[in-house]
Order: sequence, then C-alpha cells, then structure tokens
Amino acid sequence: MDAAAAMLAESSVTEISLRELSRRVGLAKSNVLRYFESREAVFLELLDQAVRDWLTVLPERFAKRDKGDPGERVAQVMAASIAERSLLCELISVTAGVLERNISVEVARRFKLATTEAHAVLAGLVREQVAGLSERGAFHFAAATLLVVAGLWPFANPTEQVLAAIEELNLDVPHLVFEDMLSDTLANQLAGLLARERILH
Repeated sequence: MDAAAAMLAESSVTEISLRELSRRVGLAKSNVLRYFESREAVFLELLDQAVRDWLTVLPERFAKRDKGDPGERVAQVMAASIAERSLLCELISVTAGVLERNISVEVARRFKLATTEAHAVLAGLVREQVAGLSERGAFHFAAATLLVVAGLWPFANPTEQVLAAIEELNLDVPHLVFEDMLSDTLANQLAGLLARERILH
C-alpha cells in the first residue's frame, strides 16, 4: 500500500502497472498476485484505506468549527479536509472509469460493501451536525459527495497538454479552485435536501 501511494504521487493510476508496482516492492509479479488479482484491486484497497483515514479525522474537524450555519460549516469542513488529500481525490476520480474495470465479482463485492459502510459512517457524522436531515437524505448526501469529487477533481487538475492548449489559444478559462467549488456544491446539495424534505413532510 505504501509503495502504491508513493507511485501514485509520481504518476497517474493509468501509468502504473502491476509489474512496476511489484518491482518497486522487490517482489515477483506472481507473488503480488497471490494477494491482489490486479493493479486495480491494489488501488481499490488503497482507496478504501484513504476513505477510512479521512472519516476518522472528520469528527475532530467538525468540533473545531462549531459556529455558523450548520450546512455551510459541514460543507466547508468536508471540502477543506478532502482537498488536503490529493491521493484520495485522485483515486475517487478514476474509480468508475478505471479501477472498477479489471476486477472479479469478489473484489467488486468487497469494495462496494466497504463503500456502503463508508457512506453510512459519513451520513451519521453529517446528521450529528445538521439538524432535520433524515437518514435517507444524509446517505444520499454522503454518496453524492464522492460523485462530486470524482467530477470536479479532473477539471481542477487539467493535464499539461490541456493547459498548453488553453494558453496557446489564449482562452479565457476561469481557474477552477477545487476546494471552493466543492464547498459551494456540497452546501447547495445540503440546502436542497433539507428544503425538499421540509416540502415532502
């Protein structure tokens, strides 16, 4: 896991092979395959660890910022704490398109169960902060958070080729500040969920 994280800091997931990862840890690829069926399985495990690590720090972060509108506060804390974790953001952004493509049903089942458990933990933490948010609404918000990160992160971190094209064409493209955009989007999501629940009940 440490080697995979170190390699991800140097290259994108799509550029890292299981053979290269095996070489980095000093093992034959066949030995690594005894524990992980593919490169994707390694990075799904790393993603699960990164999500669990993030969730362990959230309660303390919420406690440090206990003033202001609850929805805005939750959104700001979550956005700031996610933005600090580039590895987490990178892995979330390639989950559906890359990491879930070359795995067995067993690995997919294990990952989806871990994801569902993480959503439940996050939903519980958010409900503690936002009065009036239903269990269903909180779970929806938790799942949507990861989807928003998956969409925003690549746009906030364009490739060198895209940056060069923007500069060459002299395009007036506003810089996407990931943390600010994520915070605004999460706050809007929470406000919308609360408003909808008030209307429905």
